[in-house]
Amino acid sequence: MKYTCRHFITLLIPCVLLGASTTYAQNKPARLISLNDQWKFSKDQSSSQSPSPNLNWQTLSLPHTWNATDVMDDEPGYYRGTGWYKRKLKLDADVKNKEVFLAFNGANQETEVYVNGKLAGSHIGGYTRFVVPVSSFLNYKDDEIEVKVTNRFNEDIAPLTADFTFFGGIYRNVDLLVTAPVHFAKNDHGNTSGVYLTTPDVSKETASLKAKSLIENASAEAVKVQVHTALTNADGVVVATNIATLTIPAHQKSTYVQDFKNIKNPQLWSAENPYLYRVITQLIDLKTKTVLDQVSNPLGFRWFKFDAEKGFFLNGEPVKLIGASRHQDYKGMGNAVPDALQIRDVELLKKMGGNFLRVSHYPQDPQILEACDRLGILASVEIPVVNTITESVAFTENCKNMQVEMIRQNFNHPSVVIWAYMNEILLRPKFADDKPRQAAYFKHIVTLAQTLDSLTRKEDPSRYTMIANHGSFDAYHKIGLTQIPMIVGWNLYSGWYSGNIEDFGKFLDRHHQELAGKPMLVTEYGADADPRIRSFIPVRFDKSVEYAIKFNQVYLNDIIKRPFVSGAMVWNLADFNSETREETMPHINNKGLLTLGREPKDIYLLYQAYLLKNPFLKIASGTWKIRTGTADSSKSYAAQPIQVTTNLKTAELFINGQSLGVKDAVDHVCSWEVPFVNGSNQLKVTSGAHSDELDVDFTLQPFKFSDQHVPFKEMNVLLGAKRFYIDETTHQIWMPDQPYKKGSWGYIGGEAFKGTNNRMSYGSDKNILETDSDPVYQTQQVGIEQFKLDVPDGEYELSLYFAELIGGVTKEALAYNLDNNHQKEVVKQRIFKVSVNGETFLENLNLAADYGYTTAVKKRTRITVQGGKGITLDFKTIEGVPVLNALGLRKIY
Repeated sequence: MKYTCRHFITLLIPCVLLGASTTYAQNKPARLISLNDQWKFSKDQSSSQSPSPNLNWQTLSLPHTWNATDVMDDEPGYYRGTGWYKRKLKLDADVKNKEVFLAFNGANQETEVYVNGKLAGSHIGGYTRFVVPVSSFLNYKDDEIEVKVTNRFNEDIAPLTADFTFFGGIYRNVDLLVTAPVHFAKNDHGNTSGVYLTTPDVSKETASLKAKSLIENASAEAVKVQVHTALTNADGVVVATNIATLTIPAHQKSTYVQDFKNIKNPQLWSAENPYLYRVITQLIDLKTKTVLDQVSNPLGFRWFKFDAEKGFFLNGEPVKLIGASRHQDYKGMGNAVPDALQIRDVELLKKMGGNFLRVSHYPQDPQILEACDRLGILASVEIPVVNTITESVAFTENCKNMQVEMIRQNFNHPSVVIWAYMNEILLRPKFADDKPRQAAYFKHIVTLAQTLDSLTRKEDPSRYTMIANHGSFDAYHKIGLTQIPMIVGWNLYSGWYSGNIEDFGKFLDRHHQELAGKPMLVTEYGADADPRIRSFIPVRFDKSVEYAIKFNQVYLNDIIKRPFVSGAMVWNLADFNSETREETMPHINNKGLLTLGREPKDIYLLYQAYLLKNPFLKIASGTWKIRTGTADSSKSYAAQPIQVTTNLKTAELFINGQSLGVKDAVDHVCSWEVPFVNGSNQLKVTSGAHSDELDVDFTLQPFKFSDQHVPFKEMNVLLGAKRFYIDETTHQIWMPDQPYKKGSWGYIGGEAFKGTNNRMSYGSDKNILETDSDPVYQTQQVGIEQFKLDVPDGEYELSLYFAELIGGVTKEALAYNLDNNHQKEVVKQRIFKVSVNGETFLENLNLAADYGYTTAVKKRTRITVQGGKGITLDFKTIEGVPVLNALGLRKIY
């Protein structure tokens, strides 16, 4: 059979490079062959050990998830069940005398692998590689692989709950691995290399290396082998070699350690210069002179230290770690993301100027840390013990196995400096109404933390351990969780989920005072930024980009000026799916610096201004290319702010060739009030030899409709709102409302709707059904009496938008909303009448009864305006109070 190879882990090195004088034959050592193609898949609710009959099989390629679309629909929940994958396997004749393995880089979360109907192996956990030996199950004729995967809830498997989606499926690459009977271990907790590298002593002058090889002999006789290990530099030149001879007994495993001492003047690995050596290890049969196996691993010589007073040091130099956390899903793909897009995420982090990646909340695709090694991004990796635990032996054992798998599979990456094992474990603790029972639960958490920490230090004494806690200092400190890990991480959202933005710096200082000997990282911070929402009066939880800019400026300033803060990881590199979320963009956590499709937001540009060393100058509002606004008084323009992000001291902005002056950068932002005219506006910002440009298409609304200089065409208004909304599909811009002004437009009577939680100063964060434009319906004017538009005579199309925001299915408060103190909703009958210029338009409108709660309702009509009367909408109460969520008006002629 011909194989389509993705890549090989073998590479023939000329013997001269290994310092040997004998030529060795290459006996087709371990081959790694992609098995991503030609799979068939079907969902199957049966729990049997074989697929149900008469399934509807579809042909597909891996990676694949069955939740790519259902996590985005309006129906609560997503498929958490079983799926079957199957594939034919035809092997070359020479494979019969080899050892054959199936390597799965990730399948979520319980997997059983069958070969020719027999169970060959199984795995628990959705985020680490597992390897299944299959040689004894093959017939080498018409072999068939069947894989059963389930992402069902299992109380013995982490994660139990989390603010991300547990996508199901074989969502990472699958490979066929073929080796000689004598080979480096291919299944040491999912590590397929079998070689572990440590650098016990590193300085600028000299370094040492230990290479521990795990060797297996699956044959029926003892074999005498040589282990040839070569250290090569980035140019492929051998720096040092080590050759050892040993005998591996039949059906036995052996471990051998080779020492490289006094390596002179090593090139050091750093963020600025991520210099990588390669360690190439060959296993040679001395009798036949053949290379039985060969593996290659990256090596970076570096040393590092976290200091509770002075922060992080790499190679003896202080380094402030600034970067991001990352989730692995992508727009339209779920978590089944191709290699190129995974790598691009790390490239985007580097392009931003970041030097750290928190791989959260689970180990991710091998491509991620490989990219970190190449690009100079330091990293932490963690297992998915999130929010809560189960007090069972099985849960503990599964956590321990996940931790060992994570460490051994990623051991040789120089980018990794931290292993972590818990995240926000006291966020919503169990047994809140039973304090003695809760105390016992806390003891179980502490015991699990101690177990995992001790295990980690034993597995890898060279790196640090960490727990990431939410901002309840007293809770974690009281039960002792701040004392167990080597580093304490804090996920802090003062000014977002709870508290005031000024509390952030105070929290950092408290840690420094009360945990003076404990290094710290800010492992999460952030504010949602829906790129479709803008505001000139940004407030907490309005989801505007402008509030996120302000939030991140405060946090970055507080982080940078405190040397004891080793670093900080913004939450998150990119938006990610969280099926239970609602808000302005349902099922998406919008805290990313990039969108779910990896388009940069303004805050990504802010980070470039803070972090990049080369001159940087960018119009931050570059994605806001279509705008609208009301003309200032009787003028023919509307003044609106423009922000420019820069690491330069000053910048000058021009509009349509006219200078608006030079402004100083304050916290890396220069701001101007820009007089936008109707139509096209060319913006240009300059600072010395550096510049950036943006074209803005502006729809100017007349200050008064009688103003002939500003012709009226179309207007879309959000009632009860202080924000703009950009509909990316229709290219409509929705603007905030205003009280009625004679000759102009606006509402009369009522007040802005305020939801029943403490986070939002106006509007609702509920998912609005039957629309993708949730922000149009999430605000409203309650008790409105009239809406007047003093438009000139003509033909108009009027659209009214409604949604009942109170009532519906009561949902459990989400854990991450720390001050989610909902007042109980009081559902009241709401029936009203709407008239347009005295004519009844909507009679006995009952939103809840007629359409359902939180459901988008749009009503449209045409109006002929005559006699200078304009348009007057009257809202008359029948029962309860009238509401209006939004209004659109378009002049036809």
